[in-house]
Amino acid sequence: MYKIAGFFHPEGVYLNNRAYFQERLNAMGDSLKKNGKGQTRLWLSSCICLSETGPSEPETASSLISKAFGSGIVAVAFCGELYNSNELRTELKHLGHSFQSSSDKEILLESYLEWGMDFVKRLNGIFAFAICDTACQTLLLFRDRIGSKPLFYTVLKDGELAFSSRIRSLLSLPEIKPELDLTGANEIFSLGPARSSGCGIFCGIREVLPGHVLILTPERKTEKPYWTLESHPHGDSWEKTVEKTSFLVTDAISRQLDSAEPVCTFLSGGLDSSLVSAVCARKCAAVGKTLTTFSFDFTENDACFQSNDFQPSRDRPYAEQMVRCLHTDHHYLECSSTVLASRLTDSVLAHDLPAMGDIDASLLHFCSMVKNTSSVALTGECADEIFGGYPWFYKEDCLKFHGFPWTMDLSPRKALLKDEIIKLLHMEEYVQSACDFSLSHLPVCKEDTKKEARQREIVWLNLNWFMRTLLERMDRAADFSGLKARVPFADHRIIEYLWNVPWELKAKDHTAKGLLRHAAKGLLPEEVLWRRKSPYPKTYDTHYEALLAEQVREIIHDPSSPVMEFLDREKTERFLQMTSDYGKPWYGQLMAGPQMMAYLIQINFWLSHYRITLKL
Repeated sequence: MYKIAGFFHPEGVYLNNRAYFQERLNAMGDSLKKNGKGQTRLWLSSCICLSETGPSEPETASSLISKAFGSGIVAVAFCGELYNSNELRTELKHLGHSFQSSSDKEILLESYLEWGMDFVKRLNGIFAFAICDTACQTLLLFRDRIGSKPLFYTVLKDGELAFSSRIRSLLSLPEIKPELDLTGANEIFSLGPARSSGCGIFCGIREVLPGHVLILTPERKTEKPYWTLESHPHGDSWEKTVEKTSFLVTDAISRQLDSAEPVCTFLSGGLDSSLVSAVCARKCAAVGKTLTTFSFDFTENDACFQSNDFQPSRDRPYAEQMVRCLHTDHHYLECSSTVLASRLTDSVLAHDLPAMGDIDASLLHFCSMVKNTSSVALTGECADEIFGGYPWFYKEDCLKFHGFPWTMDLSPRKALLKDEIIKLLHMEEYVQSACDFSLSHLPVCKEDTKKEARQREIVWLNLNWFMRTLLERMDRAADFSGLKARVPFADHRIIEYLWNVPWELKAKDHTAKGLLRHAAKGLLPEEVLWRRKSPYPKTYDTHYEALLAEQVREIIHDPSSPVMEFLDREKTERFLQMTSDYGKPWYGQLMAGPQMMAYLIQINFWLSHYRITLKL
């Protein structure tokens, strides 16, 4: 997967010293290469510098794709995938366009030439890309609707703007200092691992908002949405709703199965991944192929698993049933506690930020194992956020709580912090302000009852916060491993349709994700179709906790540990001596006591590795 970077200068200085600015672009590109391997392709105009960094390919040109048009040139730098390339290519050919390659980038270029800036509304996919149009000295920075692909930027001196797919690329510029202020600290300690839309955590670093385009001209910088959800009463009958949902889901899966590279699915035995795998298995069987599937677990979970409200049962028996049903080439992957602890820092490097502790690190490790045999993986991610699979969609205490329902109590976050840091951060106020600001952008439906309006708020917060965190986790873990992860349930057409489906239909017969279950009838065994939700697995091995506790003790007794600017040593030592409570997460459904330790280890590594200066 290619990554992009570049600059925009309103005064048009780049061609005056081409060699210098090419060197700056190459430095950004070098920071995006894994283990120093890869190729960076450059393109410069007077106002705009673009680069694209990815795998070395001998047959690939040394410069970006571009085309003369009218009085100027249009160039494209692209990161991501399109899932409707064939339709767009066919339509453009009928309109007189010709193509020299099979690349998505050429489709973007020709689409822009045909339809202008609004062409992005026709795209189905995940992406972050830049389009330069020299005729009007304009740079357009687009980000996909749901925010799966990252696109960060910062404003330098003289109004110059630098952008990149990764934060580390911006930090490679000597004029950008890695600094953390009160806002960034609140994002890490009060909201993390979630973060506010547009916030890059580091001082001065922003992110193009999902579903937005950042427009840069010599006169102005403007960011505007090209996609928004629209609220209105749902007019379809139950039967029509099931029919449309079934079509949208199966169509999204079928589109994303299309690939010239080896494809697999993640198959846990839960409803969501089983449905994705079932559709893919049928498509594969129709052309004489066998689908490859993978499931994940931890080496000691047979003996150590503890059932609770969030994880009522183990996945393996259901995965085995699905493998027998679908006749897939299945692989059971496991991760040991030692390996899991060792990969915590890798997940920080994948994000350039602290992540979801071992929940993130384990997925990264499994993705690296999957990449040994497959290049593309389809997952069941995001069905819970869209179809209402979490308890906070319907529990009365969550509906009454005015805030983020996956973090209703900040006391676990405060338990280890210094008193003066708690006083400095004003954590409750920061979190409430973030929630209120997000809800202020919710598209209201005037026909909603008070309860329906609150349920719509819960969905809005999930789409814009919880789902985005999980999408980032999936994208960064897969990308770090060289794997392309696809999430069919996050197709924007599904999100648009389900946005207005009332809770009574989503949870038909008071069953979580009842609509999706009915839409999947005939594709899955009844035991899997009606199985109670069990989320992504985590380790219950006490040896893993001991490994983490040992690392945290080393951190708190090392005077040079940067995280000790925030942590209280005595409070943390008492925490390490307590028995972990797996049943009361401090974030989401999975992040409890062990994950708090993992998160602190990640924060300390992040502060140290990126040499971050505090500006509190």
